[in-house]
Amino acid sequence: MIVPQTPQDAVAVAGHYDELDPVYRRVWGEHVHHGLWETGRETPAQAVEALVETVGDRLRLRPGEACVDIGCGYGATARQLAAGRGVRVTGFTLSAGQARHAAAHPTPGVEIHHRDWFANALPEGSADAAWAIESTEHMADKPRFFAEAHRVLSPGGRLVVCAWLADPAASEWTVRHLLEPVCREGRLPSMGTREEYEAMARAAGFTVTGYEDVSRRVARTWTICARRLLKALAMDRDARRLALRGRHRVFAVTVPRLIQAYRTGAMRYGIFTLAAAGEDAAPE
Repeated sequence: MIVPQTPQDAVAVAGHYDELDPVYRRVWGEHVHHGLWETGRETPAQAVEALVETVGDRLRLRPGEACVDIGCGYGATARQLAAGRGVRVTGFTLSAGQARHAAAHPTPGVEIHHRDWFANALPEGSADAAWAIESTEHMADKPRFFAEAHRVLSPGGRLVVCAWLADPAASEWTVRHLLEPVCREGRLPSMGTREEYEAMARAAGFTVTGYEDVSRRVARTWTICARRLLKALAMDRDARRLALRGRHRVFAVTVPRLIQAYRTGAMRYGIFTLAAAGEDAAPE
């Protein structure tokens, strides 16, 4: 597990997203996650929606199911899957800014809460499916994340986790100069490996039914972000102010680190498909 020297907590994560809220939406839009390219000809908007649809496919969502979006951001994923798959979604975000944006875009079947996942207050066994798209990185207690997801899911319930992962064979140089700074600047308490995630999931009672490394299909997200960020800095006074004086301005230098981390293979992007114990859980 890659752990930055500077500790990160939920307050730091919330502050990061609240302060950078206008920049995130200006640079990348309502989906605060990577895009997924299949042909390479997709627009960034199509690519981010493709990742959402991949999650929906892995979960085998059915109309009327109760779902949970763990770390829902602006609620864009919840809205897309509720509208396209006919499911009901309850989402959780630490960011007050993201929650306000979600509240301003109400969608039937979607309910967004400004609340920590570890205080979700959902009844035991109340959800059919859940997903966490690039949110577990922000959680210090990852075993507790899996345990709470297992508690909330009904027997046979499905969970998909899209995660930034560290290559277990990453060199000392890439850990020190790429992965640790990415964690520190991006407010990630830690970055785990595939093996660590699967071990934590199994310990919580999940069966790992699938895993896919899609690093090559998502990596261009950051070259696009870099170009858009430079344009925003050149044209947007508020973006320049945040870059020069904002508390979280250091994240701007994380973008080239992420580009390099993917290019060297030090960082991976994995999609885990998991099933809670029950009649619908299939063996690996």
